[in-house]
Amino acid sequence: MTRLIPLVVVLAFAACSKSTPAAASSGTQDAAPAQTAPAPGAPAAPAGAVPAAVKPVPAQLPDVVARVNGEAINRTDLEEAVAEIEARAGQPMPADQRDRVLRAVLDQLIGYRLLVQESAARKSAVTDAQVDARLDQIRSQFPSEEVFKEQLQQRKTTLPELREDTRKSMQISAMLQAELDAKTAVTPEQINDFYVKNPSAFQQGERVKASHILVRVQANADAAEKEKARAKAAGLLADLKAGEDFAAIAKQYSDDPGSGAQGGDLGFFQRGQMVPPFEAAAFALPVGQTSDLVLSDFGFHIIRVTDRQPGRTQPLEEVKADIEEYLVGQNRETQTKLFVDSLKAKGKVEILI
Repeated sequence: MTRLIPLVVVLAFAACSKSTPAAASSGTQDAAPAQTAPAPGAPAAPAGAVPAAVKPVPAQLPDVVARVNGEAINRTDLEEAVAEIEARAGQPMPADQRDRVLRAVLDQLIGYRLLVQESAARKSAVTDAQVDARLDQIRSQFPSEEVFKEQLQQRKTTLPELREDTRKSMQISAMLQAELDAKTAVTPEQINDFYVKNPSAFQQGERVKASHILVRVQANADAAEKEKARAKAAGLLADLKAGEDFAAIAKQYSDDPGSGAQGGDLGFFQRGQMVPPFEAAAFALPVGQTSDLVLSDFGFHIIRVTDRQPGRTQPLEEVKADIEEYLVGQNRETQTKLFVDSLKAKGKVEILI
């Protein structure tokens, strides 16, 4: 069976917990961002807008939920894709959103299958060496080979399956690059126009740059588990007070794989990007100081502030690359949708739910 979920994307997401939206400061998932901020200038939903009605999805899904040019998308494909989304969100799908979520995910799976088929038909060339390099890049984002293999096991996949997913994703990327690059380019005038028309997007509040060491423990863990994690974190804090190197400790012991691989570095962040306990501790620390243990829903953190910036308006030269990346991304999203729609129009898509 052809795998539908591009697990290479999921693994890359798991390894790279830092996210850097255009013109916004980076933070890490395990450092507990409070929310995902919209990209600068992204339109907000109209006040009071009512979502369009969605066709109900049967309570019992059939074994095959759709066919794309004769190839089946199975119930298990859809369920696994939803499970991946729930895992990333850290919570189950809301029952009142089931129809909307399942329809949206199925549409994404159909689009992905169409792209796989089209890239195969066009014989998009990706060499074994390129696939190997991409796999090495993914591996390097994990603190060790053991953690990488554990992630594969958690995702219920194997290295050959990951390799297949990687090749398909790279073939799709090569095809889209050839098809869309000329349609997504952005001019200097468009960048300047976006900057002028979205001044609030570039107002930057006070920011701190911090590193952290995380000893993970679930919020609903029992007292014994929490005490075990607290004791481990306290031991690491004692090592730091005795003169041990913060970055070295983070690389070896932090349970945040994204920042841990960077010596605990989270980059700059401003208020509202982290959960309250983490934020309160980080903004209260003087530069160069290390916190006591800070408990959040992710576990125990040890935080060190390494720099601080007052609030300011970011100049155009500083954010030009971010604006270009954002606008190119918006253009690419639009053009990719149009391209997938064209594949749907010339192909045969049967939705069976």
